[in-house]
Amino acid sequence: MKIAMVCQRYGETINGGAEQYCRQLAEKLCARCEVEVLTTCAEDYITWENAFAPGVETLNGVTIRRFTVDKPRDMKRFGKLRGRLLTGPHTARDEERWLRAQGPLCGDFVTYLGAHYGAYDVVVFVTYLYYLTVKGVTAIPNAVLLPTAHDEPYLRLQMYRAVFASPLGMIYLTREEKALVERRFPLTRQKPAVIAGAGVEAPAVLPDARARFGLDAPYILYVGRIDESKGCPQLFTCFARYKAAYGGPLKLVLAGKAAMEIPTHPDILPLGFVSDEEKFALMAQSLCLVLPSPFESLSMVVLESFAMARPVLVNGRCAVLKGHCRESRGGLWFENYPEFEGTLRYMETHPDVCARMGGNGRAYVEEKYRWDAIVQRVMDLLERCAAQRGER
Repeated sequence: MKIAMVCQRYGETINGGAEQYCRQLAEKLCARCEVEVLTTCAEDYITWENAFAPGVETLNGVTIRRFTVDKPRDMKRFGKLRGRLLTGPHTARDEERWLRAQGPLCGDFVTYLGAHYGAYDVVVFVTYLYYLTVKGVTAIPNAVLLPTAHDEPYLRLQMYRAVFASPLGMIYLTREEKALVERRFPLTRQKPAVIAGAGVEAPAVLPDARARFGLDAPYILYVGRIDESKGCPQLFTCFARYKAAYGGPLKLVLAGKAAMEIPTHPDILPLGFVSDEEKFALMAQSLCLVLPSPFESLSMVVLESFAMARPVLVNGRCAVLKGHCRESRGGLWFENYPEFEGTLRYMETHPDVCARMGGNGRAYVEEKYRWDAIVQRVMDLLERCAAQRGER
């Protein structure tokens, strides 16, 4: 088979969850079939500024075809259109304006896809939200959608009815995501689908994270984009209140690029972007991973923390995150400050329980999130979709 995977950003320096999943899956699939990734030259999802050269390159066995973003995002206009969309009645034209303002606008990609989609048995679109997917999945007959959907206001926009109605098949990351999509878009119940999950592979050798980053106190760890949409303001507020109440040496360590202002606090330590090896090492030596995001379709960092036998503390308003904790018995959850305080205090004062939860998490990942089984499930679906297209 020859497949294309479409994703708005792609590369080893990009730490978005959907983008990381796309890269990992592409690299695993290329052992079984020919894989090309169609993407933009952007690195930053806020500005969409072109950071990579357009054209074709190869990374870890995967061919990457990059297209220039037509123009960066106008944040003022985007914010205005988003506010109109989410706070009152709007038209299909309003949705189209918002989509174009959100970006990444990429006319060369649309032109290439229209001319060359037939060169691929299937084209897999990763993430439902962005311009590339909306304009691509509805325009070709051999699309498969990997939506990474979660319960957010955008999923209710009318434009996405066509997006979810168009593909030959669906690749979901969790049972919760599949149930959400099928409630919102009943037509998807009739499509071939697989719950793929995601595999976790930790580096064989890890550096000493404490020595590398000068961490001489216990810490909880946040990994990923430091962003309002990820619940980071709530995390900062809760942690500051917790420290004011209990004091002690505990730190909050942040590993990832900042898309918002990080408050100045002696116990909040931003490290910026870290390598995969450093990320896993930080997880292995943490008290727990903390993830305040209310919107997740899978959460690779939770699975990675489990792989390092460390428990997690997550936002209980997210069904996927809460589901991981319940099924694995590897973490706790909170919805407000009193619950944050109670769960974190319990973890701080019960290291034996933390160790057992971490062990439970590792067993959960080893049983359910193996790449060989995931790749086989995805390949079975793609072959079925390619055959279905051939019968039309």
